[in-house]
Amino acid sequence: MENATSSPLEWIIWTGAALSLIGLVGLIWCIVRVARAKRSGLDDAAMRAVLKSAIPVNMGALFLSAIGLMMVILGIFLT
Repeated sequence: MENATSSPLEWIIWTGAALSLIGLVGLIWCIVRVARAKRSGLDDAAMRAVLKSAIPVNMGALFLSAIGLMMVILGIFLT
């Protein structure tokens, strides 16, 4: 019979999954934002401004996704 309480390692897995999903949403947001800017036919300076503002969000989203996936793997290995 399975124990009704959840272990701390399960919390690590679910927290990691949530972080990965948040990162994935951030990546999708960056893709949509840059694609819209590209389709709108902005001039070079405006396109550079959009890309400059999307880069920090993109890097943060990649970081969250990577940390979340590491947490999931760690939780699975230790369970």
